Parts: sequence; structure tokens; C-alpha cells
Amino acid sequence: MASAIQAFLKRKNIVISAKRYGIDALGAMAQGLFCSLLIGTIINTAGTQFHIPFLTEVVATLGSGEHTIEYTVGGLASAMSGPAMAVAIGYALQAPPLVLFSLATVGFASNTLGGAGGPLAVLFIAIIAAEIGKAVSKETKVDILVTPLVTIFVGVALSAWWAPAIGAAASQVGTLIKWATELQPFWMGIIVSVVIGIALTLPISSAAICAALTLTGLAGGAAVAGCCANMVGFAVLSFRENRWGGLVSQGIGTSMLQMPNIVKNPKIWLPAILTSAITGPLATCLFHLEMNDPSGGVASGMGTCGFVGQIGVYAGWVSDVASGAKAAITPFDWAGLVLICFVLPAVLCWVFGLFFRRIGWIKEGDLKLAD
Repeated sequence: MASAIQAFLKRKNIVISAKRYGIDALGAMAQGLFCSLLIGTIINTAGTQFHIPFLTEVVATLGSGEHTIEYTVGGLASAMSGPAMAVAIGYALQAPPLVLFSLATVGFASNTLGGAGGPLAVLFIAIIAAEIGKAVSKETKVDILVTPLVTIFVGVALSAWWAPAIGAAASQVGTLIKWATELQPFWMGIIVSVVIGIALTLPISSAAICAALTLTGLAGGAAVAGCCANMVGFAVLSFRENRWGGLVSQGIGTSMLQMPNIVKNPKIWLPAILTSAITGPLATCLFHLEMNDPSGGVASGMGTCGFVGQIGVYAGWVSDVASGAKAAITPFDWAGLVLICFVLPAVLCWVFGLFFRRIGWIKEGDLKLAD
């Protein structure tokens, strides 16, 4: 019986493993999130701050009367975050076409019903729906009916059953983290900065984690600090090996590019981790750097990737000033943002790197990116 099940799973390309779900699926989900919600956030912020009419005008309207919803170009991109994440997950799981296309509905349902924990709900539910869809795919003569029906039914049913609870739990965890950060800004600044910075470099989605936990306020500021410590830190630390191409690809791309090197020599990660442990509490205790971006925490986990983190902080400032929560954007605010996001990560990581190179923990070529 066990061998028959194993043979069936192999034939259906259903691989139940931490790598398939925790790395492949979550990594693809990050790309889906970036191509929808994050890009939408960038477009909206750019349009608002630079007064670009095409980016701020309503291009689509749904409903009528009190229930009218208006969308800008960025708004449309952000609204598709659920389907984009689910389809990306299905792609990572190598789902056949009918399953892959059906996951758009599953992603929309789970993300919408998941509320604050929408991305987390999409991750769990899209994986299950995709694997069940793969299991029934091409098993009947009416595959074009059966596969989409099963995939969508399973996904929507699980969304109605699980997504609200996942959203409530994620919201509570996020609230607890934000409360703890306000209560103990020094220690929680270290913890949040280090953990989210590590998540950003790992092949998982720090943006999805921050979105799922709605990490805003001081906790969001600490998360930004940790992400920048890894991205800018690795970009500067590896400059002698990777020069300008590596500086750009890691500094405004992703520090995830260093994962193969980290697997070979985990010690190369220490400069970035130590840097995040310093910049995190500086962000929370000295500069009181907060992330109050309207995206609900997504930008907290982006760091300098496309400068989404910095755009998010600025958008939060503008929103706070408009609402009266903040009197004005001060030079001290700008100084904190520049120091936490760019200057300190570059200087501290470089200094730590020199020390670890001197004692032999980091050797020449350890940080070389693959061509």
C-alpha cells in the first residue's frame, strides 16, 4: 500500500518536502507578491509623490453608490496580489496548466478572506489546492472539467474554513510584536531586525512574513533596518569579489544571491547579522524609525529592493502628516533613514568583514557570486 502511494505521488510529481514547500513555493510566492502588491505600491507612491497624473488617475471602477471601488494602475496591480501569489506557488510546484490557471481563483479567495494574514493563508491553501489538483489531473476523460472544479472547490472551501482564522492569528502575532517593540524597543529592535534580515536573505519571503504579521510602526522600522543590513551589507562586503555588478544586484536587488555561498561557509553571514543587531535598536530607540506605509507592512520586509522600504517609510511620513499624527518631516527623520538604511549597514558590515577576513573566517572568493 505504501509503495503504491509513493508510486502515485512520484507519477504526479507531488514531492512532500520542506524544500519544495518552504523554499521553492515560498520563494516563488515572494516573486508573485513583488509583481503585484509591491509593484503596485511603488507605482502608487511614485504617482503621488511626483504628481504623475497617469499613475494617480482612476482607470477602473467596480460597483456603484456606497460600494464603489476605484482603482489606479497601482491599485489594480495590488488587487491581484492573491492570484499572483497563488499562481506563482503553483508554478513552483510544477502544476499542470489547468491546475495553475485555477489557482488564480484560489489565491483571490484565500487572500481576501485571510485579511491581515492573507499572504500566509495563500501559502498554505494554494499548496494544498495545487497538490490535490495535480493528483486528479488527467485521471478522467473530462479532465477539463474535473481538474479546475476540484482545484477551485478545495481552495475556496479551505479559504472559507481556514483563512479567517489564519488572518486573525497573524494579526494577533503582529500586534504582539508591535506591542513588545514599543514596550522594549531595544531588545525587540534587535530580535525583529535580526530575524527579518535573516528571512530576507533566506529563500523565503520576508515581505510576505511582514505582510502576514502586519509589521508596522517601530517593529516595521526594525524590520527595515534588518533587511538593509543584509542587502547593503552584503553588497559592500563582497565588493572586492563582485565589483559594481554585485553592488547593484545585491544592494537594490536581493541578498538572497549569497545563499549558495552561505551554505558553503555560514560565517560570511556574521557581518550582516551583527550589523542588523546594531542598526535595529538604533532604529527603534534613537531615531524612532517607523514604517506606517499604507501597504500594511509589506514594505517593512523589502529593505532597499527597488528602494521599496525607503519609499514605504516616506509614504508613511506623508500619511501621518496628513492625518495629524506627525507634525512634519524633520531633518532628523531623513538623517535616521539614510543612516539606518545605507550608511551604517555599509560601514559596519565592511568593518566586521575586515575583522573576519583577518582571522580567516572569510577567505578570498567566499563571497563571489555565480556568473
